[in-house]
Amino acid sequence: MTQAITRVLGISGSLRRDSFNTKLLAVAADGLPARIEYQRYEALRDIPPFNADDEGTPPAAVSHFRSLLDWADAVIIATPEYNASIPGQLKNAFDWASRPVTTAALRGLAVAVIGASTSSFGATWAQDQLRGSLGAAGARVVDLELAVAEVEDQLSDDGTFRDPQLLDQLTAILDALMAEADIAATERDASAPLGASR
Repeated sequence: MTQAITRVLGISGSLRRDSFNTKLLAVAADGLPARIEYQRYEALRDIPPFNADDEGTPPAAVSHFRSLLDWADAVIIATPEYNASIPGQLKNAFDWASRPVTTAALRGLAVAVIGASTSSFGATWAQDQLRGSLGAAGARVVDLELAVAEVEDQLSDDGTFRDPQLLDQLTAILDALMAEADIAATERDASAPLGASR
């Protein structure tokens, strides 16, 4: 039996052109196994504020975001921390993805959260809050953290970590994400009607 290619969607929570978290996401993508089909979501700025009145007929940008989550077997998110919390644009996107509750694109989806900041905390509060929010929406959240503090000193110009322990932590997170994606796929296949495909 041929092993299926796991599809991974990468999301940076920063809109800044030279974002450290976008660079961190690229390091994570480079660490994925060769069998992985990877795509980075780049339209976070296009998603309008969440409005429950539009759940049934969402704006095109929301439909596109949901379709990418449906496409993915797993998601990895790199988030900065704004005012000790999740960036508004990132939280807003996942508010859309958590609705409608019974058919939410996030439900059962394997997700890992990592983060970086120029402070000594490495976006730990934003990561904790985002993991909690995603879990409440029904995602299968990896309970591991990669907090890259003082990131400007940790990422080299060639896109690698100066501290090998950070790479070890990232590798453990990616391995856990792949395992969650495999479990989710098994459960999805077991519950699918005979002859149905994802």
